[in-house]
Amino acid sequence: MKCLLLIGLLLPLHARPMEKLDRGLVAVRQADGSVYAGWRLLGDDPKGAAFNLYRRVEGKDERVNPEPLTGATNLVDREAGKTEAYVVRPVVDGKEAPSSKPAKVLEKNFIEIPIQPIEGYRPHDASVADLDGDGEYEIIVHQASRGQDNSFAGITGTPVLDAYKMDGTRLWRIDLGINIREGEHYTQFMVYDLDGDGCAELACKTADGTKDGTGKIIGDATKDWRNQERGTQRYGRILTGPEFLTVFDGKTGAALKTVDFIPGRDPIDGWGGIGGNGGNDSYGNRCDRFLACVAYLDGVHPSLVMTRGVYGRTVLAAWDWHGGELKSRWVFDSGVSKPPFKDASPYSGMGGHALSVADVDDDGKDEIIYQAMTIDDDGKGLYSTGRRHGDALHVGDFDPERPGKELYLITENEEETVALKTPGAGLHDARTGSVLWSHSPGVDFGNGIVADIDPRHPGAEVWGGPTALRTIRGEEIGPHPRGSDWVIWWDGDLLREIYDRSSIFKWKWEEGREEKIFSAEMPGGRGRFAGFRPNLAADLLGDWREELLLPGPDGKSLRLYTTTIPTEHRLVTLMHDPQYRLSVAWQNVAYNKPPHPSFFLGEGMKE
Repeated sequence: MKCLLLIGLLLPLHARPMEKLDRGLVAVRQADGSVYAGWRLLGDDPKGAAFNLYRRVEGKDERVNPEPLTGATNLVDREAGKTEAYVVRPVVDGKEAPSSKPAKVLEKNFIEIPIQPIEGYRPHDASVADLDGDGEYEIIVHQASRGQDNSFAGITGTPVLDAYKMDGTRLWRIDLGINIREGEHYTQFMVYDLDGDGCAELACKTADGTKDGTGKIIGDATKDWRNQERGTQRYGRILTGPEFLTVFDGKTGAALKTVDFIPGRDPIDGWGGIGGNGGNDSYGNRCDRFLACVAYLDGVHPSLVMTRGVYGRTVLAAWDWHGGELKSRWVFDSGVSKPPFKDASPYSGMGGHALSVADVDDDGKDEIIYQAMTIDDDGKGLYSTGRRHGDALHVGDFDPERPGKELYLITENEEETVALKTPGAGLHDARTGSVLWSHSPGVDFGNGIVADIDPRHPGAEVWGGPTALRTIRGEEIGPHPRGSDWVIWWDGDLLREIYDRSSIFKWKWEEGREEKIFSAEMPGGRGRFAGFRPNLAADLLGDWREELLLPGPDGKSLRLYTTTIPTEHRLVTLMHDPQYRLSVAWQNVAYNKPPHPSFFLGEGMKE
């Protein structure tokens, strides 16, 4: 299948092309025999576009709605009978456009996606992209085995990346090999259309022995660079040997181009700083902390950004993929510093286990928010908040009553760095980094989240750590939800719901408690972190609400769960919002975090 050019290539300066997506029609039978149907409103649909929904019965289409639908892009067909499929047709200026791809009626609210399991592995982080140019997303899943955090020694499994169509057809398998260590901080894979031809590529760090989707080996397959010093902190780590960056073809998994990874690991003891506990090491913990993202650094074309370091020295390397060549755009390096780090750059030690991409200064070009600091589109430091290392950050228009976006940071205060009295949580102006409010100096916050869950207060609420639920202005308003890691738009209103351990909860703001409204069936024997975070959560089907990708109960499939709750709100698919789409691309990185759009989406939002 040929790749399709993206929508809107002839656009003004800094206007970004949108993905060419189909309608994403989904139809689910309800307990009373009716069928819920939902579909996408696209970013290039004309204002006022209407839709007709048809049930397909014995090869003939019967219109469900008597008049074209001009409101929300969902409908419950209460006369569905034994209908097996539906199609939707846009209506523009009174004329129908061609039908969408037929959607078979699901008997339960999920699509079962068979996968080819590997003994001793489990489906881990996932991403989505249109790999073959047909307007439908494919699933790319990281299959993981015996992963280790960087702070622990030991031999791990080899990371495997699989690509599947929604029907379970496997397109390819990439085995990153024994010289790429398995763990949250090692394998950050970006899947995105990097050259604008309508078909996505995959890019990630590779090494000697990586096998691409066609069976071709990158580098020297005979090399084993794993440290064999048993009983030491270096055992199992890869601290010697070449490091590569490879771009793979999304359709076949073939390696298209391999270059040296920037930056190299040396000096191994040159990555310490004031982040975390303010320490350093020479055994490969701090030097092998990786993040990655995609950003529109010129406002028009996507660039790949690969990074290294979070606790001290931090390096971001931006790359452009065009014409079969991978070219370095710029490299940001905070520089090496040694204890007691008095000569460190203000950008040293400001990284975390997550990042975000957003146009914080409204110039049409993206910045990279690297926890407590922000790098401008030209690869120079825009600002450092001085808030140091943390495990979570959130960027978005969370306070619609003030101009611009906000940056919510939580901070890790432990051991030697407690004395610095860095606030445990706080909100900043995302354009300048200036603090709007903060609290809990010297307190160690493990997590924190931002979402509009209480309609009584303008904008979003924030919570996490040992303190109360707060408004976006920092005012305490009462008890907070137990789950502080993930949020999702699931039911029919504009408030966001809370995801925690394979279940979705509604915050009952009148009573200050959670109420479970959905629970998925999960495989047993997965330990205390089972379902802690979804494999992926994003607006992948139907209208603007979000779907959940979770493992099937037998470990042989993935299940893509969708809401069947009607909504009256009509919004363009969130995947056509630039910040949200890039958030889905980086969602698999390190400690996964939920995506946020560039605009305020919540109670009282503007059109």
